[in-house]
Amino acid sequence: MIRSFIVLLMSVLAVMPVAAAEFGVARTATPVLNSVDFSAVFGGRSGISLKTDTCGQVRELEYIALPGTVFKVVDTMRRGGATVFEVATEEYPTPQGGRLYVDGRFLDLMDQQPQSRLHTLPARENVVAALKGAVGSSYVWGGNVRAGVPELAPLYRGGIPGDRFRLLTLAGLDCSGLLYYATGGWTPRNTSQLIAYGQGVAVAGKDVSGIVALLQPLDLIVWYGHVIIVLDQDTVIESRLACGKPGNGGVVMTPLARRLAEVMRSRRPVTAIAAGRRHDTFVVRRWYGMK
Repeated sequence: MIRSFIVLLMSVLAVMPVAAAEFGVARTATPVLNSVDFSAVFGGRSGISLKTDTCGQVRELEYIALPGTVFKVVDTMRRGGATVFEVATEEYPTPQGGRLYVDGRFLDLMDQQPQSRLHTLPARENVVAALKGAVGSSYVWGGNVRAGVPELAPLYRGGIPGDRFRLLTLAGLDCSGLLYYATGGWTPRNTSQLIAYGQGVAVAGKDVSGIVALLQPLDLIVWYGHVIIVLDQDTVIESRLACGKPGNGGVVMTPLARRLAEVMRSRRPVTAIAAGRRHDTFVVRRWYGMK
């Protein structure tokens, strides 16, 4: 009887709200999910599974907040024996109709709003060097920290083996995450923001050679869902999802003219993308050195 009561009490406490601070600060690289149920994603009922889609990606991952990121605590709850916070942050817009969640073990809690994370844009040559240094990194949906989050391992590892253990740490980069990584979190995190970031380059109506002649290092060839970064007049870099191929893709460099021609088989260049999100267009945005 007493044992049954204790089990019932623990199950109630596991889901009921708990007292929360007003703010949290990421003390290390911090996974931000669109799901409150971290334990279902990292471990599942068996404790040894990892929730991925058919391309091996953890679609619950929105992005990885950098150390010092300030979160406003919206709600607090208990899940799987841990405190989970619903949060909001100026550094990452909450998806329309969605919510953002952080495992409380990654945060330092505060009652008063702390100073925002210090943003410093690296020198252009350092951004280019970081981009090139990321070649060969795995594609990870929502990933923007090349080395991932090793702190996840002792919290959720269970018996997850091999490559899935690597994925558990979220080590790798998606397309906009590659740029975010190379700029130290200076640039917007998603392509929905990058399509209007900086200044538009007048590429409408031009062919491949005409566009190539206009491009400068770190210009972005971007549309809703993907971004390609110009390294120089000959080369671009990007993180591409290659579902079903070994490693499911990753960061690669390709010849600029060849990659642009490939894009223009299905998309046409425009100077700005309207709010209607046309799926057959792309823009070029120049951001480095722009106020």
